[in-house]
Amino acid sequence: MAFPRASQALSRFTVLDLTRVRAGPTCARQFADWGANVIKIDALLEEAGSEQLGGPRHGSDFQNLHRNKRAMTLNLKDPRGREVFMRLAEKADVVIENFRPDVKAKLGIDYESVRKVNPRIVYGSISGFGQDGPYHKRPGFDQIAQGMGGLMSITGAPGEGPMRVGIPVADLTAGLSCAMGILTALLEREVSGEGQWVQTSLLQAQIFMLDFQAARWLMEREVAPQAGNNHPTSIPTGVFKTSDGYINIATTGGRIWERCAQTLGAPEFITDPDYATAPARSKNRDALNARINKLTETKSTETWVNELNAAGVPCGPIYAIDQVFADAQVEHLGMAQDVPNVEGRHIRLVSQPFTLSRTPSKMAARPPEFGEQTEEVLAEFGFGRDEIADLRQRKVV
Repeated sequence: MAFPRASQALSRFTVLDLTRVRAGPTCARQFADWGANVIKIDALLEEAGSEQLGGPRHGSDFQNLHRNKRAMTLNLKDPRGREVFMRLAEKADVVIENFRPDVKAKLGIDYESVRKVNPRIVYGSISGFGQDGPYHKRPGFDQIAQGMGGLMSITGAPGEGPMRVGIPVADLTAGLSCAMGILTALLEREVSGEGQWVQTSLLQAQIFMLDFQAARWLMEREVAPQAGNNHPTSIPTGVFKTSDGYINIATTGGRIWERCAQTLGAPEFITDPDYATAPARSKNRDALNARINKLTETKSTETWVNELNAAGVPCGPIYAIDQVFADAQVEHLGMAQDVPNVEGRHIRLVSQPFTLSRTPSKMAARPPEFGEQTEEVLAEFGFGRDEIADLRQRKVV
């Protein structure tokens, strides 16, 4: 039976996934979820159950990263394993890896080596700090990138010291950036007929995500401080207590501020010289937030969310993660989807954040077991039955 594809959008592409942990698998997942033939190459260990980077294979983290892929085993440290990989790469469109820069060269599967057998290959590399430069040999880790990329210095409450973000944002954005780079290179290949090397790093991705905070320094030489839950430029924007929880209120521009003041039942804020203009609200932010907080505490979260949104003031509840997936709009968007599997396991995972009208993405296949489709994949690439048996006997696959 043919392997089910998650979509037809990228079904013409074959991707060799050499990645581990999170940033690389995030990149490869974008191709798997949109229908590419993604082959996860598991490092051949002594035992399939040996502890691997990325957590237990049936754990939620691994399952979420590796759905819609197939898996094969391969010992890349064996010269014959390298030969097998090159035969795969000769027919593939994309290779994705997140080894440290020197590791792939030692294995003989670096971009230049692969390019010799397939000039059309698009080779995606994710590292901690880049493929060259003074830090290129350092191991990469999300929290290190958050710190060096400036994010931790602007996260958290003022005076409480640096604070990491609650998700591995550097890993995730590096993976997504690499996927976008690979797609860009595939589009360019349609014109030139040649592949190329796509490179990104956790550090680059994190700095890019600073966005306007980085621009404030580069253009105006302003170092952004920690602001806690307060937005650095749109005031008042932040977290306010209600009678039964908390809400976010966001005001941008004078008209929304006026509507906000009216809905809060404090029209006097509009003409008060301390709050009438954006510079005044910025200067008196703490006092204004305290006054707003006294008002929001008088009603429930649901009431304020309804009243403020009805008045055209952006406002939303602050959910715990279980509440996120219970929200009516989240359910409507289909952000959680069940993954079919003959084992009857409960596999419910986060879906893609964008949709395509003709070629939608779906959860078509559960994440593969260790090396589950090794024979199937090798046969598709032209390996004979006896050859596969020999590779197994020699512990190459």
